[in-house]
Amino acid sequence: MSTFIQLHLLTSYPPANLNRDDLGRPKTAVMGGSQRLRISSQSLKRAWRTSDLFQNVITDHSGTRTKRLAGYVYAALMSGSSLKDLLRGPLPEITKENQKLKGLALRMTAVFVDKTGKEQEPEVEEVDAAAPETEKKGRKKVKKEKKSNVNSETLETEQLVFYSSSEIESLDRLIKQHRESDTHPDDSALRKVVSSEMHDADIAMFGRMLAASPDKNIEAAIQVAHAITVHRVTVEDDYFSAVDDLNYGKEDIGAAHIGETEFAAGLFYLYVCINRDLLKENLQGDEALTEKSIRALAEAAATVAPTGKQNSFASRAYASWILAERGARQPRSLSVAFLKPVTGANMLDEAIREITATRERMDKVYGPLAEEPCVLNALSGEGHLQDYLSYVSKP
Repeated sequence: MSTFIQLHLLTSYPPANLNRDDLGRPKTAVMGGSQRLRISSQSLKRAWRTSDLFQNVITDHSGTRTKRLAGYVYAALMSGSSLKDLLRGPLPEITKENQKLKGLALRMTAVFVDKTGKEQEPEVEEVDAAAPETEKKGRKKVKKEKKSNVNSETLETEQLVFYSSSEIESLDRLIKQHRESDTHPDDSALRKVVSSEMHDADIAMFGRMLAASPDKNIEAAIQVAHAITVHRVTVEDDYFSAVDDLNYGKEDIGAAHIGETEFAAGLFYLYVCINRDLLKENLQGDEALTEKSIRALAEAAATVAPTGKQNSFASRAYASWILAERGARQPRSLSVAFLKPVTGANMLDEAIREITATRERMDKVYGPLAEEPCVLNALSGEGHLQDYLSYVSKP
């Protein structure tokens, strides 16, 4: 039976455009018949995962998500540098190409995205059985090779792949072996690079999918809902202008640049569910890393904002209210508390009352979901960050 840790957070953002749609507008959703602001779970997870707070806690237990690994492998083969060191910065420029090493880099990366074994055998183009016999006569079956999912020109994979630190180290060892002995790794050695043994907190938390090697998939131990405002929202337009410092107004007193951006402000409800047992299983039973990872995520969820348009709006915020629950029963969100939009002069106070009352009523109907919860309320000064982190991370 799994232990579930559920986080319910209320965070207020001032005018902002934290997460944009394809038209550059703040993302929205309709809930309870009303338009709400929305921050996607993808945006939230990336902000947390790449934050200094999270990275400083998990240190070397972090994966690399990229389409460009083949280019870095090629650069490592060409330069003599380690792959791990190169991945810390921009892709080095290669002025002189080596087709042999480029092909090796493609092979070493393709193992993550190309199917192997029988599925990689050349396909046979069958002759149409309905074709006239005169057309069939003399025709031969044509073999056609499967196209690799790694582009031989750009050295990019078609899929965005989450590589573990152990897989990067394995590739580094193969690069070093080639450098020392000038031998190419065989297919068996390359297949062993792809591993399901995970020691990277971010991959263990958020999972990964390898269509070419489904047995190496990692099921996400953490589920993050899209954050939505607890009240109705209207997206507004900001017309702005910029002045040329060297325009002294003698001939042209107009702006040097004009533009328009859209924004909105809101109090967001966010729900996060952590399957603690699955997280520990994904981390190969490492209890210490499991605890550190949960603490890092819980603190990031409370204090790290998405980075969209921060320079324009400085819309950084901490959660004003957090409810943390632990238990083995089936998890549930408390978003139903906000089907009816919150109104009034003090939306935060009303939102806290609504979500607290909803939890109490659901516990009355279904029975207590969890042990005594932990509440952090910055509005009333109740609770402390360290108590909250200790509660969510304890075994």
